[in-house]
Amino acid sequence: MIKMTTAFVLLLAVLPCTKVTAADAEITTIPKQPNIVLLFVDDYGWADMGCRNPVFETPNIDQLVHEGLDFRQAYIACPTCSPSRGTLLTGKHPVRLDLVRHIPTGPKHADFDKFGRTETEFNWLETDPAQFPCRNWLPLEETTYAEALGELGYYNQFIGKWHLGHEEYHPVKQGFDEQIGTSNWGHPKSYHPPYFVNSDVLVDEKERYLTDKLTDESVQFIKSYDKAKPFMLSLWYYTVHGPHDGREDLVKHFQAKGLTGPYAHYAAMVKALDESVGRVRDAIKAKGIENDTIVILLSDQGGAFDNPPFHGGKKVDTLYEGGARVPFVFHWPGITKTGSENNSIVQSTDLFPTLLEIAGGDPSKYKDLDGVSLVSTIRNNSTLARDEPIFGYRAYEDLYASVRLGDWKLLAYRSGTVKLYNIANDIGEQRDLSETHPEKTREFVQKLAAWERKMNVQKYSGIQ
Repeated sequence: MIKMTTAFVLLLAVLPCTKVTAADAEITTIPKQPNIVLLFVDDYGWADMGCRNPVFETPNIDQLVHEGLDFRQAYIACPTCSPSRGTLLTGKHPVRLDLVRHIPTGPKHADFDKFGRTETEFNWLETDPAQFPCRNWLPLEETTYAEALGELGYYNQFIGKWHLGHEEYHPVKQGFDEQIGTSNWGHPKSYHPPYFVNSDVLVDEKERYLTDKLTDESVQFIKSYDKAKPFMLSLWYYTVHGPHDGREDLVKHFQAKGLTGPYAHYAAMVKALDESVGRVRDAIKAKGIENDTIVILLSDQGGAFDNPPFHGGKKVDTLYEGGARVPFVFHWPGITKTGSENNSIVQSTDLFPTLLEIAGGDPSKYKDLDGVSLVSTIRNNSTLARDEPIFGYRAYEDLYASVRLGDWKLLAYRSGTVKLYNIANDIGEQRDLSETHPEKTREFVQKLAAWERKMNVQKYSGIQ
């Protein structure tokens, strides 16, 4: 793996991916109900794009960041596969959903058959100190953004990774009109066919790289769409989740540049993702709907490798910035301005109410939403007035919760340890200030305790 100098890593914290250019071409008519394309990437680190880290080659993602609004402090409520997806769909915190770990599909888990199915509602993890029961599917009773947008007249297309339950709980059971490439698995066996074990999903494909195959389907959907109603395309990639299995030509390209082992494969996977983003945007333009279509790019958690300038990532210290802070780009023609960035603290819980308001709905009609609509923030590129903290939560190991409010962030452990950081001054979370700022520490511990009681999970607490 190529390592970067300390000076360069610090620069990543402050340099934007955008640059000042001539004003956007004015769009005089903004559709009342725009089409929406959500590109949801798996394990894609905040810095894993060319404009933040020159190891990567992502001209299309860089262009999207440049043309859209770049939320530079966006967080996933529970940075891991299934919980991140449940929250995205419902606007509810994973704790409220009892979905605080990934769903452990696979025959090595006694309650699951070889096809990734189970009739057992909850799972437990041996290494979880709290023994927090976690659901094995997203209940059908939950209202998804597909169901809410469907009531507002949208057609909902789903392509890619689900990881929220087996067939009885698949996208077409949760408000989507069609699904493509959706298996019971959280990741493929290989990105080269056959992609999945014990599955007939995309079984007829013999050649295409999985990311390219899902992009083919997405491009075809956009190209052939002929309904009068607006659409929302949810392209939820399996990439860049392991196995780190890059397309051969791209792996050779990065090996020639000096990358080795899994990191060469990872860089190749990121480049294939970038090609996909470019192809989807080209299809939108070719269809003549580029002024009528919002494109959103978001990741479900930090990367599996280094996450400069942050500490932590997918595999260790995941509630630190490197695991919980993710890319979040919003391109809304006629609304967002080229070269825009926003430092508001936002969370994945905010997407559901944002989508609802964009589509003309009323988020206040939905019970127990844990996020807020970002529409006015996006329209004005203003700072979101967030008086309440955002909370991170996972049930895997000792580190289980985070509290972020303003410049400050608390990390809490089941064993009772707490750490306090000033993110504005210490983006790498290197200096624990819990002892030098005891009043601030107590304030944040009290906020976490109150939130745990609100969510009725205080019995699993490490600080009460």
